[in-house]
Amino acid sequence: MNQLERVFHHLKPFLTPERCDKINHHSHQSSDFILPVLEDVYQFRNAAAILRSAEACGFHKVIALEKQNVFDPNLTVTKGAETWVEVEKMPPTMETIMQVKKRGYKIVAVSPEKKAVLLPDYTITQPVALIFGTEWEGVTEEILDFADETLAIPMYGFTKSFNVSVAAAICMYEMKQKLISSKLDYLLSEEKRLKLKIRWAVNSIKSGEAILKKILDDSQYEGFQW
Repeated sequence: MNQLERVFHHLKPFLTPERCDKINHHSHQSSDFILPVLEDVYQFRNAAAILRSAEACGFHKVIALEKQNVFDPNLTVTKGAETWVEVEKMPPTMETIMQVKKRGYKIVAVSPEKKAVLLPDYTITQPVALIFGTEWEGVTEEILDFADETLAIPMYGFTKSFNVSVAAAICMYEMKQKLISSKLDYLLSEEKRLKLKIRWAVNSIKSGEAILKKILDDSQYEGFQW
């Protein structure tokens, strides 16, 4: 049993059997192959709806670029998704986008500009960071110029765009279906899955952070990082 397995083993007594079973089950379906990146979303209902859609698709991390607006999901809309989805808040700079790219992600801006590929025709070949712009302006020009590709959702009516939360839901769901039907190894590695299970367990336990700290204070975890 490695350190990550031991930490989760120590957390299990604080979980109900039902919650533990759910954590084990859903962690096997989680993926970080698609990484939603949200550019200064300002409506808390949109923020919440995007988190809910990400969780429903098994994508348990999003990046929120905060410029003028705090990313603050409405908990009545998320339906508990905030327990499961990690939100990494980062500065709204090109250095941030470059950092995401260095993590191994192709930068794909969701926008009809720059000779965009239509969503049904898009082929996933590597991990994708999906950039969603603000409600009114869309993806900023600087990011559009830097992006490896742009992606557009086909429109069939007079309206030429979806609300950002709807666009995010459509893109994430379609990307999930493409991953399932592909031969890509898109699920989490064992190490990432164990780290996810620990985070979910901590979020599920009252005073979970304090309990985890007490566990990690044991000498057997000296130098442990997760």
